[in-house]
Parts: sequence; C-alpha cells; structure tokens
Amino acid sequence: MRRTLLALSLTLAFALSAVAQMGYFHVQEQNGIWWFIGPNGHRRLSLGVDSIRPSARDTAGNDPYGNTVRRLYPDLNAWALHSLARLRMWRFNTIGAWSDPVLFQHEVPYTIILNIAARAGANWKTGQTFDVWSPRFAQVAQDAANRQCIPRVNDHWLLGYFSDNELRWGPDWRGKDTLLSLYLKMPPSSPGRQKALAFLRDRYRDSTRRLRAAWGVRVRDFDRLATGGRTAQYRADADQFAGMVSARYFQVCADAIHQADPNHLYLGARFAGHPSDAVLRGARSADVVSVNIYSSDPTQWVKHVFQMTGRPLLITEFAFRAADAGLPNSKGAGVKVPDQSARGQAYTRFVTALLRQPFVVGYHWFEWADEPPLGRALDGENSNYGLVNSAGQPYTAFIKQVQAINSQAKTLHASAPSL
Repeated sequence: MRRTLLALSLTLAFALSAVAQMGYFHVQEQNGIWWFIGPNGHRRLSLGVDSIRPSARDTAGNDPYGNTVRRLYPDLNAWALHSLARLRMWRFNTIGAWSDPVLFQHEVPYTIILNIAARAGANWKTGQTFDVWSPRFAQVAQDAANRQCIPRVNDHWLLGYFSDNELRWGPDWRGKDTLLSLYLKMPPSSPGRQKALAFLRDRYRDSTRRLRAAWGVRVRDFDRLATGGRTAQYRADADQFAGMVSARYFQVCADAIHQADPNHLYLGARFAGHPSDAVLRGARSADVVSVNIYSSDPTQWVKHVFQMTGRPLLITEFAFRAADAGLPNSKGAGVKVPDQSARGQAYTRFVTALLRQPFVVGYHWFEWADEPPLGRALDGENSNYGLVNSAGQPYTAFIKQVQAINSQAKTLHASAPSL
C-alpha cells in the first residue's frame, strides 16, 4: 500500500511539474543528452550573443557605435529589428545578458540578469563581497525577484534569469583574500562574521590552541580573530567555508526567483575563472549552471564543472580577439589571434568542443559590437569582441564561420556521447 501511494505521489508530482513547464523553457535530459525544451516542446540549444545594445561609450564619453546607430536608423526599434534579423541570419537564437529591452518585444528568446548580490553590496570590478547570512541579503534577493520576475511570469519568450555575474568566490584577479578572511573582517555583530566564527569554533572544538597550531597564527580569543593563515589547513578551512557561502547564496537566489516566478529557469551566476569544487557544488540549487570561459579549449573545465554540480551547463561568455581589427586589445580577457579568419577557426574549434559534451545546453558569445579604442567606460576594456565593428559592419570572414558551425549545432549535439 505504501509503495502504491508513493508511486501515485511521484506520478502526481511529475504531472504537476509538466503542467508548470508547459509553454515555458525548461531543461531536460533525453537519452543521456541535455537540452533546453522550448515552449512548443521541441529540443533546442541556446545560441546567444551578449550586450546587444545601441551604445558603447568610452572612458572619454564618446560613443562610436552609438553614433553609427543614430546615423543609420530612424529609431531604436528599427535598429532592433535589423540587429535581430542579423542574429537569425548568423544562426543565433537567444538575446544574451545586458542587452537592450527594446529587443525583448520581438518573439526572440532572451535572458535577464538580476544583479542580486550587486544590489546587496557586491562589486564586480573590485571584488567586494557581501553577507549571505544577513537578513538584508534575503530581503534584497526577494525584492529584486519580485520587481523583475513577477512582471515576466507569463512571458513565453524568456529563457531564464541570471542572479549575478562573475562574483568573487576566493582569490582571483581582484585580490588575494579568501572569503573566510573577508568574512572575518566584517563588523563584529554581522551575521556573516558570526557564522565564520561559529564554523571555526565547531571545527576546532572551541580551542584557540588547536586553531593556532592549524593556521600558524597568534590568537587567544576567537572573537578577536580578524585574519586568515597561510597553512594548507587554513586553505582547506577557507575552501569549506566558501562552499557554505556558495550554497547559501544559490539557495537564497533560487528560492527568491522561483517564488516570484515559478515558470522560468534560474540560470546561475555566471562563474568566472576556476572556482573551487566546494563553491561549484554550492551551485546545485540552480536549474542551469552558467560559466564564462576565455580559453582555447573548454573541454576539461566544463567536464569538471558538470561533475561537481550535476546540472546542465550554459557557457555565458567566450570570445577571441583578432589583431587585424585595429583595436588595442590590451585590456580584456580572451585569446588573441592574427586575423578574422583565425578568429572564426578558434570559434569553430571552441564551439565544436562544447557541442560534444552531452550536458552543455548552449553558448553565448561576448559580444555584439566592438569595444571602443579608448576603452569602455566601465573598466577601460578595448578589445575586438564584436560581431560588428563600431561602424556596424560585420566581420565577414569571422561571421561566415560562425554561421556555419551555428547551423550545425543541434545536429552535432544530438550525436554527442550520452551520459
């Protein structure tokens, strides 16, 4: 009888889940291969482009691409229609993060980035962190989701939401501190610092003597601990704590997003670099794990991320920069190649490697238009990332190869080795 009731409950749960997904994008593993399933029930991959915007101001306030848009198009809608026509012609099918909302009205799948941690005090540029255990963080997450997700609950063209972009999960290009040391530097009464101290008290059985021996630090009172150590044991402790931060962050974001909008996917927080295994495991609350990769071959890293998370992967940034574009290419990530033909070859190799992975459900190129020669206003990046240059002209030798491999994407992925 119990088995019968369990079977009935599982059948009912599956039926309710299927009803919730009907008409909206979701992910599904079919015969050992992961796919997005579109509102019409068909399998698809998300082939997107980031930052499709009609403006790209530089550090001096100039706007070369924006000037082109204003000269060539009577209004933003005309620019949007032409840009989307190009997107389709080049066999892309998704509007990536940071794109202009004017594009969302034309029945093309799109994504939204909510900037939840950024609204709670995180800073992408400096790597400033935030307190995931603060009641304010949970409230900020719910407020951001309510404000941005509720109006889109019934939008069949929304692919899903990113909670943030390239948060700091440990030592990286923005600083050498671990999350544990950053949390220990928080105000004494902050929930995050108290959580860090409770973690250490439990780990070292409330003994500063054991902590001193493990970390090689001088401390006689847990409450006065305000720094990390340099030992292997300290690094192991920091890694475990980072996993706790990650798990808390992704769970709070998942709960907020799905409470505000039960119809759409939570696409993760666009990992950059190589976060630790503990941090990756914390992302399992997301429906899809998103990663930004700036390398020639993504194979080993995406395999590892999937092994740690068990969730389908969306590559949300990748790019190659060519020397013949006339841009400095001195600031920004990504492999440099000699010319646009080589850029297309690099794109083809990278994408082919991704499509051979059964757990990859798409890729988003960074970005639509080149960065200005003087560097973008945000951080001075000045690289040849664009499908088009500042005059709105496509890089033909590059685009030809992009179009060719994008056209084959679904067929190549369908023949990937199954899980």
